[in-house]
Amino acid sequence: MSRTVRIVPDYIFGLPTHVLVVHSAVVLVPLTAVAAIVMAVSARVSVRFGPAIAAVAVAGLLGSVASRLTGPELALSVGVSEDHQNAGNLLPWFSAALTIAVIALWLIDRRSSGSRSLGTSILAVVVVTVAILAAGWTVRTGHTGSEQVWQGVAEQAMSVPRG
Repeated sequence: MSRTVRIVPDYIFGLPTHVLVVHSAVVLVPLTAVAAIVMAVSARVSVRFGPAIAAVAVAGLLGSVASRLTGPELALSVGVSEDHQNAGNLLPWFSAALTIAVIALWLIDRRSSGSRSLGTSILAVVVVTVAILAAGWTVRTGHTGSEQVWQGVAEQAMSVPRG
């Protein structure tokens, strides 16, 4: 008889963990993306706020990983669309790329003399691109999940006669 070791519990205070942790990814990954774009535009912002932005990026990454780990358990009881499952499987990778890009830009900027080299400017463009992709993928993932959860509720509410 084999036992599965769970890294993240399936339920917290009687609620599915996925429903709780998913919000950290939905909020923190796009927040990191916006901050990363500001970092890419301003080396001063990168140097001054880089550690805080990196911390938010790591928290968003942890939230996306926790969401990915807890999703299958919830899917067993409520079902899941293929679109949401596929998007959710990829979200930690987008979040990881954003986290790595933010940390790399901050580490390079803090060692520079204030002006960016061509290589660092190219990295800044990569950071903006990764930020846009990560934010977009987070929105896509969240939208497919919330659509699955709320579409039936919204349709039912619309069918109730008002009077």
